[in-house]
Amino acid sequence: MQDFGGAFVEAFSRVLAADADLVEIVVLSLRVSLAAVGIACLIGLPLGAALAVARFPGRGVVLVLVNALMGLPPVVVGLAVYLLLSNAGPMGVLQLLYTPAAMIVAQCVLVTPIVVALSRQIIESLHQEYDEQLRSMGLSRLQAVPTLLWEARFGLLTVILAGFGRAIAEVGAVIIVGGNINHVTRVMTTTIALETSKGNLGLALGLGMILLVLAIGVNAAVMVLRGADRTAHA
Repeated sequence: MQDFGGAFVEAFSRVLAADADLVEIVVLSLRVSLAAVGIACLIGLPLGAALAVARFPGRGVVLVLVNALMGLPPVVVGLAVYLLLSNAGPMGVLQLLYTPAAMIVAQCVLVTPIVVALSRQIIESLHQEYDEQLRSMGLSRLQAVPTLLWEARFGLLTVILAGFGRAIAEVGAVIIVGGNINHVTRVMTTTIALETSKGNLGLALGLGMILLVLAIGVNAAVMVLRGADRTAHA
């Protein structure tokens, strides 16, 4: 076990020197999380917009289900994706288990309900505000979706950032489906857990610093975008 002083010195040294192992882990983490959030947005934003403007029997039940899925336990998601991608599972033939692709799938499952639920709230509020104006232009509910998505762009960017923050901090699901394999599926959160358990605090602290900076950066960006959104609709 390293002493704390030496661990912090090593952590700062690794970060400032752009240590090769550290950079590799950070790059893989960003690649996995950005891909997962991108896919989640392609699915979630149109679905959230459709739920915001559509009216159909059982809509309330669907909304309750979507909101409930925001709190999916990561380990349960990891287990479900593991069963899906394992050799005995329905998608085992793809041989995706213990690859970055499996981690992307797991993160996407976790992030998509967040994108759907939050984008639905933003667009539904905007739709209520502009409903009369949109109808006067002869637009149906579904035809109004592209206009609403554009008008809600600042708010939706905060949704995307929230999804990224959720994805980049994930550990339970990705360690189940990724296996935490060195140079293959080792990301920041799983490396921090592993190196801490081994007593190698230097690398763990270095990655923790980077993860903390990313978290602060995401929250700062959300605040800036919310301010821009208020200004745009003032």
